[in-house]
Amino acid sequence: MGFISILCPCMDTTRLRGPAESSHRPHDPGDGDAADTIDLFFGLHTLQLATNFFSDLNQLGHGGFGPVYKGLMPNGQVVAVKKLSLESRQGVKEFTNEVKLLLKIQHKNLVTLLGCCIEGPEKMLVYEYLPNKSLDHFLFDKTKSSSLDWTTRFNIVTGVARGLLYLHEEAPERIIHRDIKASNILLDERLNPKISDFGLARLFPGDDTHVQTFRISGTHGYMAPEYAMRGYLSVKTDVFSFGILVLELISGRKNHDVQCGGEKADLLNYAWVLYQEGKIMDLVDQTLGKYNPDEAAMCIQLGLLCCQASIVDRLDMNSVHLMLSSDSFTLPIPGKPGIHGRVGRWTTTTTAAFTNTNASSVTKASGGSRASGSSNYLEDFSRNSISTSSFDEGR
Repeated sequence: MGFISILCPCMDTTRLRGPAESSHRPHDPGDGDAADTIDLFFGLHTLQLATNFFSDLNQLGHGGFGPVYKGLMPNGQVVAVKKLSLESRQGVKEFTNEVKLLLKIQHKNLVTLLGCCIEGPEKMLVYEYLPNKSLDHFLFDKTKSSSLDWTTRFNIVTGVARGLLYLHEEAPERIIHRDIKASNILLDERLNPKISDFGLARLFPGDDTHVQTFRISGTHGYMAPEYAMRGYLSVKTDVFSFGILVLELISGRKNHDVQCGGEKADLLNYAWVLYQEGKIMDLVDQTLGKYNPDEAAMCIQLGLLCCQASIVDRLDMNSVHLMLSSDSFTLPIPGKPGIHGRVGRWTTTTTAAFTNTNASSVTKASGGSRASGSSNYLEDFSRNSISTSSFDEGR
């Protein structure tokens, strides 16, 4: 069920026209704010011409909800047209209300929705076009990952955090994305991140904080264990996915890679093992060259904090944002993560809530980058920059 189906009754969409025709459409008093948004509906023929009739040459990608095409509008604007699958369960009313809400959420780290098209069985979304495609297009391709230097990767981490904070705390209604992953983070011409694809998102009106759902939707490897196994959905579901994304950005590898072999195959499990052994810097992508070790270590620990099995202990996006934007802060010691043994099969772990004494004091360095691979620096960092109090063995 789409996250907009809870919203107010939608406008009449029996016959919607493109922007050039909008002034000729008779206004229905029951349309509510239709008069304000009608110019955001595109005609099917307009989008057919813009995409060369949805030519394979214009296809940018294909997601679970349908293909995405590059289009050139008559005014010269380049757009991305998401053509929803005809098998989608989402009806016209729900689709229209989804569009109306997405038009209300405006943030520099969210992809901008320009409008939509509903004609016959066709339902399409028209977004701003971002030339650099998605994050996974760079991050997991060793021939292109060099474009993502340390500064760029850290900016992507902070940008996605800001976007999620907006969805969870600052948007007109609390929104849980449910599918945060590298392929849903688009990059603009300056490689700034924008969260995309709200097809699985859920709206939480009022003061609701969680819901129990029997329809599990998301991507294995990014889904929080309590959601994948029990259908428990909350903002912490997105936080878990964000933590996995952070670990991918730091390591330059996918969350599950059988080519790594052994304990290294599962990224979250491997990061946890390295953390327990005091070797977290071994996780950093070796192709990075120079990077800021303080920021890298902080991001790895932050990723683990976001992926804790305990929902209560897991950070919220407000805390994540504060830690990423502050020069000095207290970073808690992470508990056991919610680890999946292999793709599609999850196991649960439990952890006790940590006390204020189980914390690490971290001060972000103001200096520049250092060369990677320095074991001496790792020792200095562990001894001087992070002071950890004792904690239960095995956490």
